[in-house]
Amino acid sequence: MADPEPIELAMFPLESALLPDQDLPLRIFEPRYGALVRRCIDGDEPFGVVLIAQGREVGGGDSRCDVGVLSRIAEHADLGAGRYALRCRTGERIRVSEWLPDDPYPRAKVTLWPDEPGERVTDAQLLDLEERVIALFERIAEARGAQLPEREVLLGYRNDDATQTSSAGQRMFALASRIPIGAADRYTVLSAPSAADRFAALSEAVDALADMVEFQLSE
Repeated sequence: MADPEPIELAMFPLESALLPDQDLPLRIFEPRYGALVRRCIDGDEPFGVVLIAQGREVGGGDSRCDVGVLSRIAEHADLGAGRYALRCRTGERIRVSEWLPDDPYPRAKVTLWPDEPGERVTDAQLLDLEERVIALFERIAEARGAQLPEREVLLGYRNDDATQTSSAGQRMFALASRIPIGAADRYTVLSAPSAADRFAALSEAVDALADMVEFQLSE
């Protein structure tokens, strides 16, 4: 099967790594991103979101990662003078094949990037990973004297329905969005080629986070 043709997309580099199916609130005040928002609203188009590897998005001159997600504007408020308040929702994973000139805003040629074939991640493996995440939250809550919400709230989905409605890769995206890992670890999870690679990356991130929590609580 031939590779899909890249499409040109307006891009929004951010200093955080977004995963599929996340809410993304944005406040737009820079003129070039005001132009991006107008394009997306007028044409009912999505835009791409990628992590900034180095630098800042304000004013340009940043270095950008090449794996990101689609995002669509769900609600917007025009604040005048090219400023907007947005509520967006992220969607499919994308991969940048070519960055184009930032004229009048960041643009790139991208393709959708579904999970590549690989070893199967079993329900038992996912359940074990979920249990480790729950144990981590319980350890933090115990130290703070706090009470945790129900399991499905912590995991971001109903566990009894997830196997039927979501792939292993999607379940891990949901899980990764719930735990306080850094942008680098989150990007590693996002850019893992297959579900098995994502499981390995997320499992390593959970172990590292658990070790850090135990170290902090022992001081």
